[in-house]
Amino acid sequence: MEFDRIVIRYGELSTKGRNRKQFIKTLAHNVKTAISDMPEVKVYGERDRMYLILNGADPTAIEARLRPIFGIQSFSPAIRTELDVEEVKKAAVVLMTELQEPNWTFKVAARRSYRDFPLDTNGINQTIGGHVLNAFPDLKVDVKQPVVKLTIDVRKEGVFLSAKHILGAGGLPVGTSGKAMLMLSGGIDSPVAGYLAMKRGVDVEAVHFHSPPYTSEKAKQKAVDLAATLSKYGGDVRMHVVPFTEIQETIKQQIPESVIMTVTRRMMLRITDQIRQKEQGLAIINGESLGQVASQTLESMTAINAVTATPIIRPVVTMDKNEIIQIAKQIDTYDLSVQPFEDCCTIFTPPSPKTKPKLEKIERYESFVDFEPLIQKAVEETESFVVESSQKQAKTEFADLF
Repeated sequence: MEFDRIVIRYGELSTKGRNRKQFIKTLAHNVKTAISDMPEVKVYGERDRMYLILNGADPTAIEARLRPIFGIQSFSPAIRTELDVEEVKKAAVVLMTELQEPNWTFKVAARRSYRDFPLDTNGINQTIGGHVLNAFPDLKVDVKQPVVKLTIDVRKEGVFLSAKHILGAGGLPVGTSGKAMLMLSGGIDSPVAGYLAMKRGVDVEAVHFHSPPYTSEKAKQKAVDLAATLSKYGGDVRMHVVPFTEIQETIKQQIPESVIMTVTRRMMLRITDQIRQKEQGLAIINGESLGQVASQTLESMTAINAVTATPIIRPVVTMDKNEIIQIAKQIDTYDLSVQPFEDCCTIFTPPSPKTKPKLEKIERYESFVDFEPLIQKAVEETESFVVESSQKQAKTEFADLF
């Protein structure tokens, strides 16, 4: 049996009321991007379901592309029949034949939105369920925890049968919650923060600070590879690589050692905020976890945040390191993050940094140095480019959504 489509079910999108159409349109765009090397597949987004018409494409390959896309609650390879009970019976037996195993159980879960179908929901469950039981003598019914759940969805355009229920990534489609700048270091925390923000629909652009010769090209490439890994969850990631050497050297020469890290973070935040303004972003995301290092105490965060009124999103702020590592492993960023290439956050780190810096003292130290020209120079010389989704192979024309 060949599946001819994949049925995608929405999660939170079903609660979006008047805005639902825009959420569905964005999700469809993200799905199209993920399968852009499969021009035969057509995508149709409807109010309560999305359909991928396969036209001969391998459903297994598409399943792997759909799993990381935010906004999908679940999806199923499906076959379609006409609105005919006998056709539904035949299709149900064919579908179950490929799934049979020893001591298996099943249930039929019918959903009828087309009221002119000759059977109501209970009638579908009983009629199709009885026919399947007659076809497989060793099969039993279990309505609570069946091995196979045969889903039958009766709609005006036909009857859709599926028996494989694959969980999606949940969340909201990337792009539905606006754009934000992710301060992407080469560490474990910031990619996880970016992933979690993307799960809430945020379109992420990465900002990475590069300080040659103190940081190597391999460190820069690691950050690019992390952005590429994140791209599979929301499509292409625009990246900004900031030349930071001159500012870091100036901080080391002019600022007391104990507050070097605080001032460094303030300069990073000022630069990121200017890039945000240029790119019309709405917020800044970072991987700060409360109390993890000296620059992540509440006092340090307060002193650092004082340079901007822009909202700072900290998705991992309450997590401990093991929780962050667990997510990093799940999203395939951990092995990249632990590669031994220093980023600019780890150079010039003092042995005893202040954990409770006073804002008035920090501002006084900075007042003796004119950082503004250095900041403007760094922004102007920032290298910006797009890190393409690892699943994107070619540009393709797709069916209209609505």
